[in-house]
Amino acid sequence: MSDLAARPSRFTLLANPTRFLELSCRVQPWLYALALVLLAVGLAMALRAPEDYQQGATVRILFIHVPFAWLSMMGWTVMSVSALGLLVWRHPIAEVAIRTAAPIGAVFTFLCLFTGSVWGRPMWGTWWVWDARLTSVFVLFLMYLGLIALTRAFEEPQRSGRMAAVFVLVGFVIIPIIKFSVDWWNTLHQPASVLRMDGPSLDPAYLWPLALTAFGFSVLFFALHLTMMRTEIRRRRLASLERRLGLRDA
Repeated sequence: MSDLAARPSRFTLLANPTRFLELSCRVQPWLYALALVLLAVGLAMALRAPEDYQQGATVRILFIHVPFAWLSMMGWTVMSVSALGLLVWRHPIAEVAIRTAAPIGAVFTFLCLFTGSVWGRPMWGTWWVWDARLTSVFVLFLMYLGLIALTRAFEEPQRSGRMAAVFVLVGFVIIPIIKFSVDWWNTLHQPASVLRMDGPSLDPAYLWPLALTAFGFSVLFFALHLTMMRTEIRRRRLASLERRLGLRDA
């Protein structure tokens, strides 16, 4: 057998919880540091961005609301990839990834809804309207809550892992609905201004701070995810040790 064939892949190495803990321990501090730098620079530029001729200073909510909206969808996408890893490749870390990403995604989805309401109040004259984009994001938030409840429904995570993975994959249909809701239905939200076939329509004075804050919050998401995964793995090891020592019921 050649050295290449005998050498385990990174995917296989990460299936070992001990190796995962070792690698994540080295990567995690750098992710937090990078997120801090990106958010500090991005938010500083956001505060200096000019006021909009229609929205005034309230346009600056854009720099946190849009990243929160992006992360609400990215969180479910990350869980969908993990669900495939669990159902197709039986990756032992995949179930941990789903379980720990759900609360983070739920928080960012709530922040998206909250900042959207704060932004909508002066712009639309109301805190909430049941338009397609708002309603679909609210449904996503409820799905996050349902997933959190499902992953905690059983003492043994393996029992709920497969059900959670199926739920995540079926629920992924909400992501394109949220993304294209402004194109498919008549909503109060403006069409996409960043991810467009003909390029972003935002002025660079808004585009660069938005890009930095979106990237910074994305890095923060993964840093938090690694932290929660490491905590969950250690919690399970402690629970297993307590069962072996007879300190906890099997």
